[in-house]
Amino acid sequence: MTPATPVQDGPIRREQRYLGDRGVIALVALLSAFVPLSTDLYLPALPTMGNYFSVSVHLTNLTLILFFIFFSIGLLFWGPLSDKYGRRPVLLVGLTIYILASGSCALSENIYLLILSRVLQAIGGSAASAVATAMVKDLFDGRQRESVLALVQSMVVIAPAVAPVLGAYMLNFTSWRGIFWILAGIGLFSMAGSLALSETLTHRYTGTVVMAIGRLGTVLKNPGFTSLLLTFSLVSSASLAFVGASSYIYQNGFGLSEQGFSYFFALNALGLISGPLLYLRLSRSFNRNSIITACFVGMTISGGLVCWLGNLGPWAFALSLLPASILGSGARPAGAHLMLEQQKEDTGSASALIGCAGLLLGSLGMILISQDWENTILVLGLVNLVIGVLCGSLWLLISKLKIAQDVPDSVR
Repeated sequence: MTPATPVQDGPIRREQRYLGDRGVIALVALLSAFVPLSTDLYLPALPTMGNYFSVSVHLTNLTLILFFIFFSIGLLFWGPLSDKYGRRPVLLVGLTIYILASGSCALSENIYLLILSRVLQAIGGSAASAVATAMVKDLFDGRQRESVLALVQSMVVIAPAVAPVLGAYMLNFTSWRGIFWILAGIGLFSMAGSLALSETLTHRYTGTVVMAIGRLGTVLKNPGFTSLLLTFSLVSSASLAFVGASSYIYQNGFGLSEQGFSYFFALNALGLISGPLLYLRLSRSFNRNSIITACFVGMTISGGLVCWLGNLGPWAFALSLLPASILGSGARPAGAHLMLEQQKEDTGSASALIGCAGLLLGSLGMILISQDWENTILVLGLVNLVIGVLCGSLWLLISKLKIAQDVPDSVR
């Protein structure tokens, strides 16, 4: 292994001259929210965009599906580069691409140019997510890191709660093009915060770029990391399947307006917000393993409720799916913390793999739910049920065989 070269003596986390600890956490939350912001803000406009370009639902959904796929690929590129060149330079380059691509989306005159612009937007935006989790590992340790991850997760899912409502409201005054100009503005705001950021990486990888990217394979050879990565990334298949189908279920299936859809989508997002906070509260009285097991059991039960009651109406569907949203997001801070603890070096690569695996498996969920199903709600319920059973089984196996490094709940 090529040794790392110190960039600066001692920890940097006390030396954020302009942002401070709270500013850094807020910036990390914003950077982590690039996926929901870049997708959920324009979800209410998806049917309208399909009509505008006179294209099929499947072609319109490519603006979502390809975004997730290329966002995932970008993570694998930017993460290792941030281990070599630092978090801040990678962040600034990626945000520049994101801002320009967002403007291109707004100016697109056909669906194919929009799809291409979305691909570039994904590649640029992935730099933000690639360094966000790595920065948390750079700056915080033990239980403090787990608390920050939970806080960031809660702040992140405010974006899906607010974005569809804001997107639907904007459609009363502007077209879908205005939404992409808003995303360009968010990119500019993130750029300002990133310019004020002091570099968080203390030791840089000194090998070549190819060798840096090759560290992804080294990380994947760690069985503890890889087993946890598969287990917790599968949850994204269920959550992103809902994202891909939600506007069609509520608007085309239940006949709600764009505004009405945004309110029900926000209800689901509020469940996502409460999940990490619920985990933090429960972790004071119960051990981490038991909480994670309960989350996967709850997802399974919720999936069954969606299959049974989901077709009765929008409220029945939303309330039966809500436990899966709460418990799925509740398991994520613990999962991210455990995965980061398995890897003492190559934090950027580990962070990239965490983001990439979640998005790739989430994209598979979106592709699955986008097929011509006779009963989309039933399929969505089955997805949650099966994912709950599968993740729960994998988690119990990992715990029983002690595949992953044990991280005591009391570590700080």
